[in-house]
Amino acid sequence: MKLNTTVDAVTQRIIQRSQPTRSAYLAQVQADAQRPPGAQRMGCANVAHAFAALPGNDKLRVVAEKAPNIGIVTAYNDMLSAHAPLGHYPDLIKAEARLFGATAQVAGGVPAMCDGVTQGQPGMELSLFSRDVIAMGTAVALSHDVFAGALMLGVCDKIVPGLLIGALQFGHLPTVFVPAGPMTTGLSNNDKSKVREKAAQGLVGRPELLAAESAAYHGEGTCTFYGTANSNQMLLEAMGLHVPGTAFINPGASIREELTREALRTVLGSASYKCPPIGLVVDERCIVNAMVALLATGGSTNHLIHWVAVARAAGIVIDWDDFSALSDVVPLLTRVYPNGSADVNQFQAAGGPGFVIRELLDGGFMHADVLTVRSGGLREYTRVPAAPTSVSEDKSSPALIWQEIGASKDESVVRPASEPFSASGGLKLLLGNLGRSVIKISAVPDDRHVIEAPCRVFDSQDALQKAFAANELNQDVVCVVRWQGPKANGMPELHKLTPPLAVLQGKGFRVALVTDGRMSGASGKVPAAIHVSPEAVAGGPLARVRDGDVIRLDAETGTLQVLVPEAEWAKREVAQMPDALRAANGVGMGRALFASMRRNASSAEEGACSWL
Repeated sequence: MKLNTTVDAVTQRIIQRSQPTRSAYLAQVQADAQRPPGAQRMGCANVAHAFAALPGNDKLRVVAEKAPNIGIVTAYNDMLSAHAPLGHYPDLIKAEARLFGATAQVAGGVPAMCDGVTQGQPGMELSLFSRDVIAMGTAVALSHDVFAGALMLGVCDKIVPGLLIGALQFGHLPTVFVPAGPMTTGLSNNDKSKVREKAAQGLVGRPELLAAESAAYHGEGTCTFYGTANSNQMLLEAMGLHVPGTAFINPGASIREELTREALRTVLGSASYKCPPIGLVVDERCIVNAMVALLATGGSTNHLIHWVAVARAAGIVIDWDDFSALSDVVPLLTRVYPNGSADVNQFQAAGGPGFVIRELLDGGFMHADVLTVRSGGLREYTRVPAAPTSVSEDKSSPALIWQEIGASKDESVVRPASEPFSASGGLKLLLGNLGRSVIKISAVPDDRHVIEAPCRVFDSQDALQKAFAANELNQDVVCVVRWQGPKANGMPELHKLTPPLAVLQGKGFRVALVTDGRMSGASGKVPAAIHVSPEAVAGGPLARVRDGDVIRLDAETGTLQVLVPEAEWAKREVAQMPDALRAANGVGMGRALFASMRRNASSAEEGACSWL
């Protein structure tokens, strides 16, 4: 299938724009790849330290026999459901490595925090920059530099982008990402949201709300809505960095352990195929494929920040104009909550990532001629893994097989590219005198794509919630929440605002949110212009907005305007962050340790990076 002309044009301009930085990156990858292996390059004391704790046979393999040694970087902890299954993965991987005459070591661990735990809490202000901490932790782990390849064990919001950014600093290493899968279906996402909205209105109490939340989040695995964590997994499939079809296999599934073993086999390669270095896999076409997959599935808005940072780590420069141009032509192929009622388990059953990737390839919306961690290229990611129906006595038959997905099993969840839910993707760039921002429109009702109303300006999400509780917002209103960008307070998600705003919308009021902060990947049905750049604390336009200003958010024309006469707007004073708020920011819950990250952070559109 011929590549879509817009996809091709966007790719070519990214290649041209990135030429200086990408060339420098590839030169470093090549220089690192040309060195002798670590155990042969290092002094004897270095080698002894690196392998002192290995069992004797493993030490013999890696030192004397020069066997490949695979570094494992893990986000395991047993507090968070998505990462709890990872605890036994290293033992599986080490055992499988020995079968192939190789060794594996846990090179290091990285933190994994859960935005579901910290939403609306002070700890949420550490969340975005935890991505860069994870990237640095990955770099520290791999800096021991005795590895022939790497396995990245992690799943959720900031963890996968952080692991990916860190791994790309070691672009000469073959690297495979190893997920754990989603938890089984509990209370439906729609029913959970209804209870949240009732709680926001005071119609149910804490016991009822806690019971609903616990029924939704009930076991090991990722949350089942299509938020940032599960968008991560979709994008890794589209980039060819997983064992194909691994993303949404539940932790307790019979083939889950075998898929983890297959990850080790994949990074080791075979006599006929060598797993390529991650720095070559993640090229401009690979990044475009990830962007297309995000748009075609109505994925998390957080990735308009994270994947900009990921691309920068590989010397590739993308921006929101690229996302916007792709969104105009990429069809929306899925309806998964919050972009529908299905959860990711239903998505997987209906066809999952493999169906979407096949349709995008066949429709000319993805680059097929890309490297992946597998010999079969991206077409391998259009199939679903399964256990063979029989195993030979000598165990010579494969432990896994991959089957064709066929037609959609549920067209209310996934549709072919010839009959999409929408001819365009789920994200829209908004431009105007309030700056540049983005909106996720795939879950917003059609009659809410244009909102024009007087605004209320809030300096924090707590202030908005208090106004809602006092019945001050029972009207058409655009709620502006500022001082929420990366430099101001670390750019926390403002998902706690979703229930009150949804209640107002449910009452028939025309409401919208405008903020320089983030919203959760689970948000959607209330129109929200988010990531407004430049942010207020940097003198951005939100610092000029006043209560009562009429704001027009138009997702059809892609505009975000405050309807104030131009001369008056130009003369208006730029507000400063309130002293009390500034004093409170960065105090307590470890926030002081992130002060330098806030000071050095780039804009949201530049990836909110603290390391550029």
